[in-house]
Amino acid sequence: MTTAANWVRRALFGTALVVVLAIGGTAIRVWQVARVDDRSHADVIIVLGAAQYNGKPSPIFQARLRHAKQLYEAGVASTIITAGGNRAGDEYTEASAGARWLVEQGVPESATLPVGEGRDTLGSLRAVATEVARHGWRTAVLVSDPWHSLRARTMAEDVGIESWTSPTHTGPIVQTRQTQAMYIFRETGALLFYLITKTPADDIGGTGLG
Repeated sequence: MTTAANWVRRALFGTALVVVLAIGGTAIRVWQVARVDDRSHADVIIVLGAAQYNGKPSPIFQARLRHAKQLYEAGVASTIITAGGNRAGDEYTEASAGARWLVEQGVPESATLPVGEGRDTLGSLRAVATEVARHGWRTAVLVSDPWHSLRARTMAEDVGIESWTSPTHTGPIVQTRQTQAMYIFRETGALLFYLITKTPADDIGGTGLG
C-alpha cells in the first residue's frame, strides 16, 4: 500500500513538473520572440487586426499600423496587408479600417491590401494566406504586439506563410511592466492552447487584441 501511494505521489509530482516546465518554457519563448525586431526585406508586411470603432482603429491597432507604416517607408516591403474581419453590426472590418488609416497617414492606397475575413488570428491568417498565394508572394513580416508575435508567427507558418516578426513597441500594451506581465501570461496560455488543439483562443478574456 505504501509503495503504491509513493508511486502515485511520484507520478503526480512528475506530471506537475512537466506542466510547470512546459508553461515556463513557453513563457520564456514568448518573451524572447517579443524582443526580436527582424526588418529583413519581405514580399509583404502583414498587420494583424485589433479592435476598431466605426472605422477608427483602437489605440492598440493604431500602434501596429504606425509601425507597419515605418517599415513600409524603410523599404521592408512594398505592400501592407491589413488583416481582420468584423463583428455583427460593424460597418467596417478591421482590415478596411486599418487600410483607411494608413492611406490617411500618407501610404498610397495602391500599397495597401485589406483582407477583411476572420474573427481571430488564425482565421485572419488563413484568409491572408490565400491572398499571398494568389499574388505569388512567399515571405512576410508580421506586425503585432510583442507578446502576440510568437503565436502569430506559429500560426502563419502553419498556414503556409514564411514569416518573421517586427512587433510594435508602443501603445497601451507595452506601457507598464504590470501590463506586459499580464499579456505574457495571456499569450502563454493562448499559445499552449493552440499548440494542443490547433484552434485559436483569441476570444478568451475579450481583450480586443485580434
